Amino acid sequence: MNDQDGASHLSLSAASRMLGVHSTTLRRWADSGAMPVYITPGGHRRFARADIEALAARRPLDKQAISSTWASKALAVTRGELDDAHGRPDWMSGLTEDDRAAWRRIGQQLMGVVLRYINSPQEDEGLLAEARLIGTDYARQALRASMPLTAALEAALFFRDSLVEAAMDMPEEAHLRPEASARLLRRISRVANEVHLAVAAGYQMD
Repeated sequence: MNDQDGASHLSLSAASRMLGVHSTTLRRWADSGAMPVYITPGGHRRFARADIEALAARRPLDKQAISSTWASKALAVTRGELDDAHGRPDWMSGLTEDDRAAWRRIGQQLMGVVLRYINSPQEDEGLLAEARLIGTDYARQALRASMPLTAALEAALFFRDSLVEAAMDMPEEAHLRPEASARLLRRISRVANEVHLAVAAGYQMD
């Protein structure tokens, strides 16, 4: 292969890294004819960069990558809205810095539960119980800040909307299959529902 070939072709290891798969997986695809491959005189596999880039662009993410991509996007959405002084929600305007720190802590806990629930292969009642505890903590913090129930629910909905908005943007950006996108939204809603019900219950107990 000349220099131009070397620039336009990738080794097995380099192509595997670009696709995010193990080298044995790509080798199997190539040997089965599912992936075009060039064999050098020395017996080494070389893959056209254009073929690998095209496959990487349309290859759906696995569950772990989906949750990681979603989490990064959700954090960016939430921070962007909170940093926007003009778009800052009304319920936040009366909070002290300590109150805001408490809300951020609860929000981080909620993100952690949602992430674990997304990656769980089944309905995990333990994680849903954690979500209810977070909702109770939400209610406790809101009552401490003298927030009415409507404002407390607005705060919970604010974070829910940020999580959902990030998920809605995922299919096009991450080449997400419809069933994976629907599962992601269902999982987010399942956890958020538990949080909201616990917030309302917390006010009823007060």
